[in-house]
Amino acid sequence: MNRDLKIALVQDALPFIGGAEKLLEAVLEMFPEAPIFTLFYNPEAFKGSIIRRHSVQPSFINRLPGAKRGYRNYLPLFPLAIEQFDLSSFDVILSFSYAAAHGVLAVPGQRHISFTYTPLRQAWHQYHQFVDGRGLKFGFTSWPKRVMLHYLRLWDLAASQRVDQFAAVSHWVAGLIWRAYRRSAQVIYPPVDVQNFQPLEPRDNYYICVSRLARRKKLELLVAAFTRLGLPFILVGEGPEDKRLRRLAGPNIRIPGWQPDRIVQQLLGRARAFVHVAEEEFGIAMVEAQAAGCPVIAYGKGGAAETVVDGQTGLLFNEQSVESVMSAVEKFEFGALKFAVSDLRRNAERFNKKRFQQETLRLVMGEASVFENQEFAYSQNML
Repeated sequence: MNRDLKIALVQDALPFIGGAEKLLEAVLEMFPEAPIFTLFYNPEAFKGSIIRRHSVQPSFINRLPGAKRGYRNYLPLFPLAIEQFDLSSFDVILSFSYAAAHGVLAVPGQRHISFTYTPLRQAWHQYHQFVDGRGLKFGFTSWPKRVMLHYLRLWDLAASQRVDQFAAVSHWVAGLIWRAYRRSAQVIYPPVDVQNFQPLEPRDNYYICVSRLARRKKLELLVAAFTRLGLPFILVGEGPEDKRLRRLAGPNIRIPGWQPDRIVQQLLGRARAFVHVAEEEFGIAMVEAQAAGCPVIAYGKGGAAETVVDGQTGLLFNEQSVESVMSAVEKFEFGALKFAVSDLRRNAERFNKKRFQQETLRLVMGEASVFENQEFAYSQNML
């Protein structure tokens, strides 16, 4: 394969700048001529982003009523919409999928590589959690949505067979891909701009979490835990759970909403510790915290187990509960664990953007076999 390939980039949606969008920005630096195809695009959210300067072609979902406020409401149409993109003139398709992007239709002679954040959560590993959380477990009116998720799961499995090669954002996700699709995936960790984060002095006494304020993040557990602990806690982010979390928060908790990067960098640089309770596929914010010299207290399942070195760059707990959060914070607050800033920085630097771009280029150019079946290993000797 040569470097003059015509490459198409397919992203599920572009509603705002988050971790998936930062990964796409890093890919665009490598392939500046590649157009972007997506189910939904909100250009207002990408002012100043490299994405705004590129050709972005949204699907028909972009024109449907209410899409800007809630494009996810059109989830049953995602398979149809993604299949309408004609990508037959491209040599390589790079899809970036947590829902349907991997389901684009390819033609003979093309190569389709799917960077997968997760198989569709609602249809696979978080199906029962989703059904219970939405009150869909019982009742006649719940049947249409459960049937819809059943057929989405069947389509998703069929769509996975259209992919030539999967790349997973963590070993945790590689396991989810195998469980859902029975397909192997090589691991390429997402890029983190670690150079933008620095430890600051003096450190302050507050704890912090930076997150999308969404139900699946289980942030009400953090709010309840810190309300009971009475320790200063800052929850940075925006999302549909904003009002509910504010109602639950005690006087020791600040929820300032979305903050620009420079403010987030300062907050992480001075925080006592970063606390996280969600099951993340990777967790860019946890790596950013470590780059800022901020230890991480996190639920030890999913990506956190690969990005945080328990006892050396943070503290992992085993249950998503208020009591587990409180116990871990109290252990951190009053325990004898010491975290060296140099260890935190060195661990974070494993996930730098240059490493991601090198591994991605080798994958696209057909030199990815060296990454096959790699095992995650990180010990004290590597710090």
